[in-house]
Amino acid sequence: MAKRDYYEVLGVEKSADQDAIKKAYRKLAVKYHPDRNPGDKEAEAKFREATEAYEVLSDEQKRPIYDQYGFAGLDGMGQGGGSGYSHAFHDFSDLFGGAGGGFSDIFDSIFGGGFSSSSSRSRGGATQGQSLRYDLHIQFKDAIYGTKAEFRFKHDETCSDCKGSGAAAGSSKKTCPTCNGMGQVRQGNGFFTIQQTCPKCGGRGTVIEKPCPSCRGRGIQEKTKSMSITIPQGADDGKRLIIHGMGDAGENGGPAGDLLVVLHVDSHPYFGRSGNDLWCEIPISFSQAALGSDITITTLDDKKITFKVPEGSENGKIIRVKGEGIPISSSRKGDLLIKLDVQTPTRLSSKQKDLLNQFMELEKPSKEPRMININR
Repeated sequence: MAKRDYYEVLGVEKSADQDAIKKAYRKLAVKYHPDRNPGDKEAEAKFREATEAYEVLSDEQKRPIYDQYGFAGLDGMGQGGGSGYSHAFHDFSDLFGGAGGGFSDIFDSIFGGGFSSSSSRSRGGATQGQSLRYDLHIQFKDAIYGTKAEFRFKHDETCSDCKGSGAAAGSSKKTCPTCNGMGQVRQGNGFFTIQQTCPKCGGRGTVIEKPCPSCRGRGIQEKTKSMSITIPQGADDGKRLIIHGMGDAGENGGPAGDLLVVLHVDSHPYFGRSGNDLWCEIPISFSQAALGSDITITTLDDKKITFKVPEGSENGKIIRVKGEGIPISSSRKGDLLIKLDVQTPTRLSSKQKDLLNQFMELEKPSKEPRMININR
């Protein structure tokens, strides 16, 4: 069966903003969620379809790819309909909680809070830790030629005293007497009967007799970590480096999240980059431009190079020096682009004025020049 267009699934226009997309998904999620339609395979399929559509259209990277290339563009991005529900929203409290209220607020007012869906019933099991982001500022030269950078950041680690159990030495976890280890309790009011998170154990299914004093029963502790990473040659501003397993520790033995390091390259006073090329601008005199000259400059890697300014060079002329740009491989580099800024003399000696007057007499410049076609 052919997949329906994601905009059609949510019932929104292609120009819809994020608020409209989220509002449309909320409406469908409420209508078709499995907790409201137990055993209804058609409703479950529509819930999956709407969730998949929302994951793409709410993602700043996936949505433009889908708009341009359709479903084919999403291949290899973890999209296309898996066997389980999307990770975007595991339960109603994720989707409708927070400011502004919503479906969960209605159920909270009826049943006293703690509403959760079937997908949240695994809260007592192992859960992966949160991934973290660290913004790292580096010098322009280090980004071009690569370097090692050290930084410190905070993340949650498994408690070293209780080894993540949350229980103090000599103590242990026991089955929650309120929910009998299910993590959920049933509560009804009139014709509604729903499951909600156990208020005693918070959905874990177990309670700790004596919490670990180091982590206060959480099983994890916030620690400051020192990290050293390698910045690759040619790293551009905004480049992301992923360090697996260095995010927050997971709960109940779950894997740790990842650490995303985002590079911010500081500007350089004399050099810029364009792709794999470096560029700079140098001043030269009127006579050097007119007669030509050999010019020596210091490159970004502190090397002296000499290049030739051709005779008759105009202001703004670009000179390309091969192989003095950004490293591409061990044997290849981009180029260095040098823009000439011809300096017009402003303070002339009497002799200089005499010589320039002689030159003007020989040059015989027009005193009524024709305008230059700016569209040429």
